[in-house]
Amino acid sequence: MGDVLSQSEIDSLLSALSTGELDVEEIESGKDRQVKDYDFRRPTKFSKEHLRTLEIIFEHYGRLLSTNLPVYLRKAVSVEVASSETVTFSEFTNALSNPVVLGVINFRPLSGNILLEMSTNIAFAMLDRMLGGAGLPLEKNREFSEIELSILDKIMVTCMNLLREPWKNVMELDPFMERIETNPQFAQIIAPNEMIAIVTLMIRIGEVEGYMNACLPFITLEDVMDKLNTKFWFATMQDDDNENYSDYIETMIRRASIPVKAVLGKSVVSVMDFANLQVGDVIRLDSSVDDELSIYVGNIKKFTALPGTSKDRFAVRVTSVLKEEE
Repeated sequence: MGDVLSQSEIDSLLSALSTGELDVEEIESGKDRQVKDYDFRRPTKFSKEHLRTLEIIFEHYGRLLSTNLPVYLRKAVSVEVASSETVTFSEFTNALSNPVVLGVINFRPLSGNILLEMSTNIAFAMLDRMLGGAGLPLEKNREFSEIELSILDKIMVTCMNLLREPWKNVMELDPFMERIETNPQFAQIIAPNEMIAIVTLMIRIGEVEGYMNACLPFITLEDVMDKLNTKFWFATMQDDDNENYSDYIETMIRRASIPVKAVLGKSVVSVMDFANLQVGDVIRLDSSVDDELSIYVGNIKKFTALPGTSKDRFAVRVTSVLKEEE
C-alpha cells in the first residue's frame, strides 16, 4: 500500500498543480511502464460464454452419470450442475481437504490433464453401497485402504469414459486415467498461478449429497477454446441432427430384438380338463392343418404363413403381409 498523504500535503499538491509548478504530463512520462502483449482474440482466461458452454457439456454429462451409476450402485442417483467459475489452480488446491479423491485424466488428444474431484462423503457412500451396505458415508473421514482405492479407480474410470459423448460436438476425445490421488500435493498438474475453469456437479445417492468438481485448465483447452461457444455448439448440434441423427435412430431400431410368434390355433378347455392333462393327450384346435397361421410381432398380427420345416426344425413360410388398416 502506498503512503497516505496528510491534509497539508494534499493542499500543497493541489496548489502546485493550479499554479503550474507541477506538470502532470511530466510526472506520467517519467514513470517506467511495464508493457505486456495481450491478444484479445485469444484471452488467457475463460469468458462467460465459455463457462456457459462448459455447463451445457456437463449437464449432458450429469444425465449420463444419472443413468449409468445406478447400474453399479443399485440405487437412485441424480446429478445436476451446481455452478461454474474461473479461479487459479492454487485457489482450487488450497480449498481441497485431505484425504480427497482426485482422478488425474490425460485429456488426449489435447495436450494436458484435467482433474475430477469427488467429495469424500460421496466416495465412501459409493464404497459402502458396492460392498453390500446401505450406501451411507462415514461419520469421520479417514484414509482410503488399498482395496477401497481399487474400487474407486473403477468408479472413476467409468465416470471418465462417460466424458466422451458430451464432448463429441467439440472434438473426439480418448481420455486416459493416469492415476488416483488422495493428497492434493501430488496432483500438481499445472503451475499454481494458471487459470482453470471449475464446473461443480451436485450428486445425490439416495439421501446422501455431495459434489464432484471438474477442474479444466486453460492450457489444456486452449486449442479448442474457439469451439467453446454456444453459437458453434448449437450449429454443430443442428448439423449432426440433420445428417446423422435419423441414420443413428434407424440403426438402433434395426438392432432391437422383438418377439415373433406363430399361433397354430386356439381352444377352450375347462379348468378341470386342463388340470388333468397328461402326456399324449390331444387338444383340438379351431383350425385345420390346411389353414394359414397368424404371425404376431409383439402383440400385433403382421403376417399369415403356412407351417413346414427347415433343416430339421419347425418353420413357417410367410404368405401375406397385413397392413395397418387390415
